Order: sequence, then C-alpha cells, then structure tokens
Amino acid sequence: MAALCESFTLCGLGPSGGVGLGGGLLALEPGPDPDHVLLTDRGRTATLFKVSDQKPLGCWSVKHGQMITCPVVCNFETHEYVAVQDDKVLRIWKNEDVNLDKVFKATLSADVYRIHSLPSGGPVVLFRAGAVRTLDVLLEAPQQEIESVISDEVIKWSEAFMEGQQPVLIFTTEKDGNFFVYVQKVKTNSLQKYKLEHQELSKPLNFTACIKNTSITLLCLYSNDSVYKVLIPLQQNNEDEEQILSKSLLLKLSVSGSVLKGTSLVVLDKDHIAVLGSLSTSGEESKECLTIWNTKFQTLQTSKELPLGTSGQLWCYEEKFFFTHGKVLTVIMYKCETSSLAAAVGKLKDSQSPDVSSFVNWNTLGDEELDVSLQSQQSIKSESKMTLRSRKNTVPKAQPDTLSVGQLLLNLKDASTTAFEDELRQLMSKPQVPDLQATIGCVVTALTNRCKTNQKYYPQNFLLQIVQTRDLSYSLCPDLMAVALEKKDLYLLQICLQQFPDIPEKITYACLKLFLSISDAYLHTVDVDLESVICYIDIDSNNKEVKTEIVENGFNAELERDMWAAKVPEESHSTADGDFCPVGPQKAALLNAVINAAYSETFLLPHLKNLPAQQAVLFLRYLYYLYVKCSEKINTTLPGIHSPTISQIMDWMCLLLDAHFTVMVMLPEAKELLSNLHKFVRAQVRFYSELNKIEESLRELQRLNHQKDSQTYSIEVLELI
Repeated sequence: MAALCESFTLCGLGPSGGVGLGGGLLALEPGPDPDHVLLTDRGRTATLFKVSDQKPLGCWSVKHGQMITCPVVCNFETHEYVAVQDDKVLRIWKNEDVNLDKVFKATLSADVYRIHSLPSGGPVVLFRAGAVRTLDVLLEAPQQEIESVISDEVIKWSEAFMEGQQPVLIFTTEKDGNFFVYVQKVKTNSLQKYKLEHQELSKPLNFTACIKNTSITLLCLYSNDSVYKVLIPLQQNNEDEEQILSKSLLLKLSVSGSVLKGTSLVVLDKDHIAVLGSLSTSGEESKECLTIWNTKFQTLQTSKELPLGTSGQLWCYEEKFFFTHGKVLTVIMYKCETSSLAAAVGKLKDSQSPDVSSFVNWNTLGDEELDVSLQSQQSIKSESKMTLRSRKNTVPKAQPDTLSVGQLLLNLKDASTTAFEDELRQLMSKPQVPDLQATIGCVVTALTNRCKTNQKYYPQNFLLQIVQTRDLSYSLCPDLMAVALEKKDLYLLQICLQQFPDIPEKITYACLKLFLSISDAYLHTVDVDLESVICYIDIDSNNKEVKTEIVENGFNAELERDMWAAKVPEESHSTADGDFCPVGPQKAALLNAVINAAYSETFLLPHLKNLPAQQAVLFLRYLYYLYVKCSEKINTTLPGIHSPTISQIMDWMCLLLDAHFTVMVMLPEAKELLSNLHKFVRAQVRFYSELNKIEESLRELQRLNHQKDSQTYSIEVLELI
C-alpha cells in the first residue's frame, strides 16, 4: 500500500514560473547532504535549499547575457558545485564562493547536454553528440576532441547509475519518429545501441529507469495512456546488427472510466510508480493530479488533485515528491509499504516479515507434457478454491485460433533458429501471460532441448539474458545447468549458482569439479563476474598480482613467518606483503559462487569424496587463503558483493577435510598445508583466549570501580600481566 502524507511549500517561484528571475525550473538535483536540494532556473540562477527548514542556504547567478544551460549538480566527492554556462563553459565552485565570475572556468570543445553526479562515481558529462566523459578526464584537457556518437538524433532523456564500481549512463534519442536507446559503460568505454520497438499511433513521452541484477529496467510513459517496461542487458553485445528492444505493458493508466494523461513518472520501489498528469473523465473537465500506482496489482493506490496546475515536471528524493504547483514549489511526503495481497486485504500480520519467495517448483515441463496448455498446468500446481473461482471468472473460453504455450513450442520444434528465437522472445514479451514465470521455464526448456538435439546450437547470449533478468529457479529449468556444464559455459554457471536457490548437490559438485579443472590460461579468455573478489584482489592485466591490505590484529610475527615459509606452487599469485592466492581472480570468483551456493551436508559429502586429490588440495589451499584474509579483519568479513562469509569458509573446510582426510594425510604436498592450517588455528585460539582474559580483567576492574567512592580524585596505573 502507498499513501501521500503531509505537504508544504519549499519556495515561491518568479513571475515566469521559476526561482528568482528565470523562466521556469530547469531541474531539481540532490544537494551535498540528504536534506539539501539544488534548484536550477531556466535562466541564470542556482539555489541550494534545506528542505526541512524551507530556507535557502546559498544562491549563485551568472552575469546578465549569460545562461545556465543544464542542471547544476553537486560533486559528492569534493563537495563542489558544477554548472554549464552557454552550453560549453564549465563553472566549478564551493559554498564559500559568492561571485561566479571569479570561480574556476573551463571552455569545452563541444556542447554539453547534461551532467550526472553519482555518489561514489563522480560527475559524468554527456555531450549533445552522444559522447560521454568523466569530469576528471575533461578537466585534464578541456579542449580535447569530442567524438560524435549520434547522427541527426536528438537526446530526449538521460540517467546514470553505478553497477558495482562501474558508472553506467543510459540515454534515449529520437530521429524521424524512431527512438533509440544507448547504454555507455564509462570506465570500459563500451557503448551499446538499441532501437525501441515502434508502436503505431503512440510515442514515448517520458522515461525513467532503475538497475537490478546486471540489467536496466527502462519504463516508458506513452501517449496512449500506458506505461511499458523494457529490459536492457548490460553485457556487451557483439552482434553487428542493430537490436530492437521489445516492450511489455506494465500499467494502463485508467480506472473506473477515468484516464490519466501522464506527463512525468518516477519509480518509488519495485512495485510502485508515481505519475503526474491530467485525469480526465468523459463529460467532465480534466484535473491535474499526482498519482501513485501499484504495478503488481495494476491498481491506483492514491491521488491528489492539483487545482492550480503544474509544469508537468516531477522529482522524487528521500521519500518526498517535488513539483511546481501554481507559483510555488510544493513538497509532498509519501510512504510505500510491502506490496502483497495480504497487505491489500488487511491480513498482513507483520510488515517486517520477508516477502514470500517468488520461486515455484515446476516439475511438469517435460517433453511429453509440452502439449498441455498453461492453464491446465496451473491447475496441477494449485487446486485451491480461490484459484478455481478466479479461473472460472477470468479465463475466457478457448478460441480456435489461440494456441497454448505447449502447442506453440511443439509447432516451433522444426522451425529455423532465427524464427525459433524470435517467437520465443515475442512469447516472453507478451504483456498478458497467465503465468509468466512458468512460460519462461517452458522457453528455457525448449532452448535446452534444441541444444541437446543440435550440438552446434547454443544461444549463450539469449540464455544469459533470461537468467539475469528473470526470477528463475533450478526446478523451473532443470536441464539448463546440465547443458551449460556440457558446453563449459562458466559465466552462465556462475550466474545460476548466485541466483538459483534450489540447485541439487550433484550439480554443485559438478560445477566445483569443472572450475577446479579449468586452467588459469583458459580463464583469461572467458567472461567471469569478478564482483566477489575485486575488492580484496586487485587485478592487473599484465602480471595478475594480488594486493591485500595489511591489518595488525595481534598475531605473532615470528609465527606468521613460520606459516608462510612453505613453498608456494608455481600457479600461486604472490603479493608484496607475503600473502599467496593459489588461484587466479577468475577461478577465485567461480569458486566463491560455489561456496555461496545452498547445500545439505548429508547430500554433498558423498560427491565430494569423488573429487580428485590434487583438486581437493587446491580447493583447500584457496579456502585457507580466504580464512587468513577473513582473520586479518576485525569484523571477519570479506569486502565485495557475493563474497564468502567466515562461516561458509569454515563449513567448506570441514566438509573437504571430512571427505579427504586420509588422502590429505598421505599426500606430501598436503602435509605442509595441514601443518600451516594447524598452526594458524592454534594461533587464533591463543589470540582469542588472550582476548577473553582481557575481557574478564576489564569486567573485574569495572566491578571494583563501582564499589569505590566516586567523589574522591585519584590517578591509577593498571598493569595487566
């Protein structure tokens, strides 16, 4: 559920609808602190406001005859403000600066469309010709040549995100009624171009986007009073031909005969969006409104009439809406609660309880059952009265020309590769599918079945796109990981291990064995997600060195030298501070995916006993390395996304030793490893034992101090022996 709360006026606007003397608001951007916002005129002025106090903290203007041509932003790393004057002139200043004519100025060689500032990535500059530069790169050589990326296209909208440590910028353009989408990864300088699927009699009016699970979700507000969703993968597209992005209907902006003519939209959370526009009913005068919609249940949650009119612009920061209302800038606070059917009917017992898993166990997708329609399969899953009643009321009678999912897949069995994939993409993009998740499971099953019958066919990019953008489970597509293992698709296996919650232990073991058997030389040639290791293993493309932070935590230096006196294998990656990682970063990232996977010890242990001895030693050496890295930190937590925890590392070490204890004792190369592990654990036990003694001593001192007279003054020297 969502609701609009109290509202207040942030500031008055000038005669032309803007702050001060400008001609309307150019934009509103976040300020240096959470409670601050930056307002930019369509003229000469930028103003910093403290929202809670409803007062300006600073105001800056360029000279008469000059104009600020794109929204002023805050550089969160330096707490400076960045503006573009007259399309090409950069102005940078701080809070204490008063006269913009005396602050830093740099003239660029091309017109700027907009600057986007990221909290951890710094400002990113988008030029009107489509080129992208970071502010630091521009300041090194302001007159550097700026290439032209788009030809005769006009930029309509842009936004920037952080994908891990990588700034990503997305922008849309228009040419002759066609709309294009560009995705630019700033650090790697990789650019992807897509064409938005054309729709007759309607066109996109406004865009917004969010990033999730290595894909961008683009929401498009169309002139036919609808909001469409477009999924854009972030992996590099190597195809030469221009890809067309298909869209699916997310929301129809109509309720009880009233239609909302939207002008702006923003994303609030995964289930709610806000739309500003005019609500019109036949026979009545249209009224401007701010509305919140639930995309999960396709319902209008709340709305507020705005009788004084708006400029059509809407901004949202810190659970507050900002928009012009008449001659003032209005702020409305809002709240969004858990979006569930229980919440909608008032049966939600605990609003803090986690969402019910969206994964379903779908074991009816075999070849012999593909001819069963999707509705029939749905009845197998659940026969509750609610399901039967809703199906009776909402499912229309089957039409002769309507094919079920199973029948469609059977008809495509002998189709060409291009026609086969095109039909599957269209099937997934249909806006009204009774059970979309089950349909996607059918699609993946059809793809893997074709891979089995045709050894030369393997749609890696298509499968990756589905896994990265859809909520799947192993039971929905049980043959997917088996095919990926056969094709040695390491990246797809890694993503499946990270996302699937129900992988059998047999498949987890098969992935582990494959990852350990692949050479580091081969791994350098394939794509692997390094998010889980990049924060504690710095990757250098030339020598693959691993650099780690030295943290003193009370270990005996002599003992540490003794531990690392053992010879290190040739494949180890040495570091300047004496630590050794036995595998390269690519293999480490793959092994981390296995360590993070869910398993049952009872079912995994029999498989681990079949692991070759050399691979078992290598894996134990890597687990030992992780254990040492965790122990360097006081909080025993490795940095990064999907990084293993100390508990997971310990559990896997125990599992491996249980499965191969006799072999480990007999192997010469494992003896030193076991000895070092024993010494390290013994040192840890001693260290924590001493900490326990200190804790008890401090607790006793605290007890004694409470017994003393607090009014007397004394200086005491305490010596812990």
